[in-house]
Amino acid sequence: MRLSAWRVALRIARRDALRAKGRSALVVAMVALPVLGVTGADVVFRSAELDPVEKVVRTMGQSDAELRLMERGAIVLQAPDPDVDYSHESPSDAKTENGQPKYTPEQRRSLDTEPAVLARQLLPAGTVFVPLRQGPYTPTSTAEGLLSVQTVEADLTDPVWRGKFDLVKGRAPGADHEIAVTRDFLDRSGLKLGDRTAPRGLEATPFTITGVVEYPGELRATGLVARPGTLIDQLAKLPGADQSRGSRGTAPGETGTWLLKLPAGAVLDWPKVMELNKYGFTAASRSVLLDPPARADVPFYVKQDEKGGGRSGNYLDKTSVVIVATVMGMALLEIVLLAGPAFAVGARRSRRQLGLLAAGGGDRANIRAVVLGGGVVLGITGAALGLGLGVGLVALLRTRAEDAAGERFGHFDLQPLDLLGVLAIGLVTGLLAAVVPAVQASRQDVVAALTGRDSLKPPSRRLAVLGLVMLGGGAALALLGGTSGFGGRSLAVLGGSVIAELGMVALTPFLVGLFGRLGRWLPLGPRLALRDSVRHRGRTAPAVAAVMAAVAGSVAIGIYTTSSDEEARRGYVASGPAGAVVLSSGWGSAADGALLPRLRGAVENNIPGLGTRADVQKVNYKGDCAASRGNCGYATVEMPQERQCPLHSRDTRPVSDQEIERIRDEDPRCKERPGYRANPFGDLAVGDAALLRNLFGVTDPAAARAVAEGRAVVFDPKYLKDGKIIVRLAEPRDENAVPTPDGDFKEVTHDVQVEAVLAAAVTPTGGQAVVGPETARRLGLTTRDAGSVWLPETAPSDSAEQKATGAISKLSDGTHFKIERGYHSDRGLVSLGLAGFAGLVALGAAGIATGLAAADSQRDLTTLAAVGAAPRIRRTLSGFQCGVIAAMGTLLGVVAGVVPAVALRKVEAAADTYPGMSAEEVADRGLVAFPWLQVGLTAVVLPLIAVVLAALLTRSRISLLRRTA
Repeated sequence: MRLSAWRVALRIARRDALRAKGRSALVVAMVALPVLGVTGADVVFRSAELDPVEKVVRTMGQSDAELRLMERGAIVLQAPDPDVDYSHESPSDAKTENGQPKYTPEQRRSLDTEPAVLARQLLPAGTVFVPLRQGPYTPTSTAEGLLSVQTVEADLTDPVWRGKFDLVKGRAPGADHEIAVTRDFLDRSGLKLGDRTAPRGLEATPFTITGVVEYPGELRATGLVARPGTLIDQLAKLPGADQSRGSRGTAPGETGTWLLKLPAGAVLDWPKVMELNKYGFTAASRSVLLDPPARADVPFYVKQDEKGGGRSGNYLDKTSVVIVATVMGMALLEIVLLAGPAFAVGARRSRRQLGLLAAGGGDRANIRAVVLGGGVVLGITGAALGLGLGVGLVALLRTRAEDAAGERFGHFDLQPLDLLGVLAIGLVTGLLAAVVPAVQASRQDVVAALTGRDSLKPPSRRLAVLGLVMLGGGAALALLGGTSGFGGRSLAVLGGSVIAELGMVALTPFLVGLFGRLGRWLPLGPRLALRDSVRHRGRTAPAVAAVMAAVAGSVAIGIYTTSSDEEARRGYVASGPAGAVVLSSGWGSAADGALLPRLRGAVENNIPGLGTRADVQKVNYKGDCAASRGNCGYATVEMPQERQCPLHSRDTRPVSDQEIERIRDEDPRCKERPGYRANPFGDLAVGDAALLRNLFGVTDPAAARAVAEGRAVVFDPKYLKDGKIIVRLAEPRDENAVPTPDGDFKEVTHDVQVEAVLAAAVTPTGGQAVVGPETARRLGLTTRDAGSVWLPETAPSDSAEQKATGAISKLSDGTHFKIERGYHSDRGLVSLGLAGFAGLVALGAAGIATGLAAADSQRDLTTLAAVGAAPRIRRTLSGFQCGVIAAMGTLLGVVAGVVPAVALRKVEAAADTYPGMSAEEVADRGLVAFPWLQVGLTAVVLPLIAVVLAALLTRSRISLLRRTA
């Protein structure tokens, strides 16, 4: 076609769109919605992606570099940006010669020189070192209790911090007992500027809050920023503080990180960075980040490439990308199918106009161009509207988007090529929606179009065969590609799902004909409606496809969410009997258990009828891990070696993936999932009969007597052998221990056998055992108050739980508090929403087709009226026409929605397995569960609603028309 002909076609299409404003608005909205979503996602992604200059400022503020000691004596290999990736070889990994480690000269110098002195020796004279001191997490006072916070020291009056730490409100601390806090701390603590807060142990010298500081790359941080030398040193002097050298080998009170301000003319280039790496430092240099070296000049990348691990696998094969690509692709296809009936309505209402165009010398290409022009006009309009709304909404909600992402955008970034691509999506969507109606309109008989009669043709068998092949081939491609990696997984799953659904669309005219054979067994109204739908496949098939698309999307997501929900249900482990109230000391400010008396009071004062309280003690071996910062031993309950699955044994671990799969499939010990527990009290819990009842649901008097007599109670028979269990005691790790070649440290352990009895717990316990306090002391263990458990006769109410939670949160943010109510799923609300959405769309598509059918059926209704049909026949016929379309589309949609859902579940199953998984866990990863209630309601209730609504909204009165020959 010539360009002038396209101009005419587009002008006609524009006038038709303005004439049918309601239908045009529907199509524009369908196109605009996905464009809006894609535009918003693109602008947010591009804006959140920092350019090199912004990344430099985020990393090092206004300084020239950030220098960080990884470990004294280490050899470091780093990417140009060490935050992206790095590796380091510890001095303990050095080769030995005559029993002595063989260090490089740089390693020896690093080990013999204090880090701060060494850094000054290696960098140009006149370099200013600004220390970045990060202290421990520490509980700090709030309006109601304690909150665990990060501690940092920095002089915020120095502009070098701008961009890394930004003062957004108030003023920078100017005195020793002034402090700046993050916005998250203010929001959670209930404090405000001018109030005072004090870390635990420093209550005598509280800090006044003078300003609000923001970490642009970590907006959710809960922290304090004090002046240098005013906070971290004071915390280090508190009883129980760790006075040993840091993990990097720095002296107590010293830092291993500095911001560097180089003298005028000095540059920290890539050769200098590699030199620093030899001494155990990583360096993020402004000049290197702005002008990075070639990949071949970076030893870290060269080493990765030699090992074959330098570049990750195909990005399009990542599970998250597969899922997103499939959802977006299927959504666009459904929009195309949903918009199709609207174009079909327009084409049929314009068929006389199109017939005149053909009678005046226009060929099929001209007629197709007019209908396709509607797709172009409405597609571009919808795309432009969605594009503008997407950009505007992101600009309007930028601050909220940043808060949700947890980091500030670099700048508001609009990429022209991206936006043009988004516009193309809208244009293509409109064109694809108009393709089938355009082809149908171009093939209509001219005389039939001018007289208003239909030209009825039987369905194409070739098209039906092609559809059947596409359905089978697409399903096979999606399922095989998703699990075996046949081709790119994203392309396989998305392409297969789309091909399968298009195959179903191609089969629709033929299947509509098969549905027509049911008419002989139906009453008059449904029989007329069904035969009318079969006779006019040209308008029925697009409507059925639209309903199918809506239902297929709902069913696919329903199957996916139901399957994921069933997997989570099978993997759920209860923390105690139903209704049990579990409280433990937790972590952070509550880790040492000092707050437990007040926490117990908060629970008992807010939840009535708790019953007998069972206090729990946790065992420690050679040190309290909470007080010694992890430098302690521990005690575990071990399964006898011969009963352990080799995949879970600490002593015998297969090395090859093939061996792992063979053992998992053949060894009966590896069939069941490993024992897990959900309560926080460790392998050995110290308590009495009340603990057995409240935490494990054990009321057997024999079990209570066993604990009182010094024996253990175990709940899994696999752990009990010859009336005894094995308690393994692991010694604290020697700080000077040398790691094994694979990087692990050899544990020093010894096993102790303890007499035990078996009891049946109501919840999985994962090898947990209960002993009495005297038994724990006999084993050389110390105990610490760890929490309490109540088992009321009836589960506490939601309001009581909320009151207790609020009272506990005022005391500490690190407490574990839970009321066991069993597995709770949010899928019900999701499924209801999806079913409702699918129902609305399907009813809309069926309604459009019903309106078109009613217009086409005027002559038939006139004939019925002339032979004495009752006035309600129009209402009945319209209702059943709508119901027939909804029923056919719903049944086909249920079938079409299975393929993408099953394919995505198989993709997840293939990606989520890991060495050591049991056969039961592997099976659960890929299980497919059908939401039978949702599918049943959709298949039965939706057509009935369509019938009722169409019947109620249709007038009974029939307007008699002049019969034409």
